[in-house]
Amino acid sequence: MAEIQKGKSPFYPGQPVPGELFVGRASQIERIMTRGVGQVAAGKPVAIFIQGEYGIGKSSIAGFVQWMAEREHGLLGLYAPLGGAATLDDVAAAILKATVQAGAYNPNISEKIRGFLGKYIGEQSFFGVRIHAEALKKDAPTLASPADLLPFFRETLGRTKDAGIKGIFLVLDEINGITANAQFAHFIKGLVDTNAMSKEPVPLLLMLCGVEDRRYEMIQKHQPIDRIFDVLQIEAMSQAEMEEFFSKAFESVQMKIDNEAMKFLTHYSAGFPKIMHLLGDAAYWIDKNGTVDTDDAQSAILISAEEVGKKYVDQQVFNALRSAEYRSILAKIAKMGPVNMNFIKNDVAKGLTEPEKKKFNNFLQKMKRLNVIRSGDIQGEYIFNIRMVRFYIWLQASKLESGKSGMETA
Repeated sequence: MAEIQKGKSPFYPGQPVPGELFVGRASQIERIMTRGVGQVAAGKPVAIFIQGEYGIGKSSIAGFVQWMAEREHGLLGLYAPLGGAATLDDVAAAILKATVQAGAYNPNISEKIRGFLGKYIGEQSFFGVRIHAEALKKDAPTLASPADLLPFFRETLGRTKDAGIKGIFLVLDEINGITANAQFAHFIKGLVDTNAMSKEPVPLLLMLCGVEDRRYEMIQKHQPIDRIFDVLQIEAMSQAEMEEFFSKAFESVQMKIDNEAMKFLTHYSAGFPKIMHLLGDAAYWIDKNGTVDTDDAQSAILISAEEVGKKYVDQQVFNALRSAEYRSILAKIAKMGPVNMNFIKNDVAKGLTEPEKKKFNNFLQKMKRLNVIRSGDIQGEYIFNIRMVRFYIWLQASKLESGKSGMETA
């Protein structure tokens, strides 16, 4: 049988999902659209903090609701990733760049933005619009305070009003580094308060995306931050949502997935979109006949185990976890399942061999030094700090186990 020709994969490991391919999270999306987008479209500013573990799909949800808000409610979507930002000037530069690049879905909006921000835009090229980085960096400090940024947003709204824009939807993502700067917490609180006290507040939906610890870090830097956000906790996807995701993704490229393969992919994904996309993409390329079966799913899991380590686990940790002397200990911890983030030292020790028991304390101390685990609240309890490291251990253990007795989904 001839191998089918592969087109565009419907999976997006390592990046936010395009709006047109988004599946699941119905209740969270409804809440954002009702309490956030709907209120801002009516003229009321709103601040939302989307929090959840790494890999849970925060950026994809933010991108999807921005996509909907711009098309259905007239909110101009500004997506500003702050990875690498250390100062408020860096934050302002990211927001300015996001504004320059806004309106990608609507040429009329894009044209109007270029009309007043043309100094930051170079010639169109094969790779898209070129940004004049030096000009942008030079002017960014003029927007590094709420008193300056809000008038800029008002002008942006005035310039795009004829294109149907009624408000601004600003997403600040990848905030891990900038939250250590106390000025950032003061900037965010000032932006919300200054706008709220304005005679004519800017219809602004301010959305931050981050893990819970980053919100707490902001609160520690400036306690009033605790009061300004509507906090939306993103949990792992349900079994039904995972099944819907895989079914629709494969159907979108005229492929099918059988029931047993579905059980494997959902079980090993454990509701985390990053893992779902990684497994789905691997299965997509492995399949040769248009139907993802058990063999395809098992192969996808084995391939993905290494990819999780390479893409989502710090290289030093990745190398340490691959150490031969630790693998059997890790495998025994992994048998607790991918969802369990904690373990009890004595429970694990019961299943170790005598040589492993001698190395167990050294193993625990090294994992603590690498910030893989931390001590829990009860004696002998340890907790994984990063979910993706926990998943890597789970998938690696599954990979090793499959070579002995086959993989199980129970």
